[in-house]
Amino acid sequence: MTKLKLGPLADDKPVKLAIEIPAALFRDLKSYAEILTHTGGATMPIEPAKLIVPMIERFMATDRAFAKARRNAAQSAPGSVKRSG
Repeated sequence: MTKLKLGPLADDKPVKLAIEIPAALFRDLKSYAEILTHTGGATMPIEPAKLIVPMIERFMATDRAFAKARRNAAQSAPGSVKRSG
């Protein structure tokens, strides 16, 4: 069984977003959606566009440099409490 990084997708209210992506990336998203549909036990096919947000969220959640920069920005923001140590 294939272990994908994305699990079942949340059934959220959709928000329209118009972006342009390379055709090769769209084909990859389509393949990923098909594999996720078959391995994730989904009852209906997953639309490739539904993968974009969870993929970006996962990428950002696991990007250590982003997390560090975000913490540093929050600590240096006006009115924030700086920790000593």
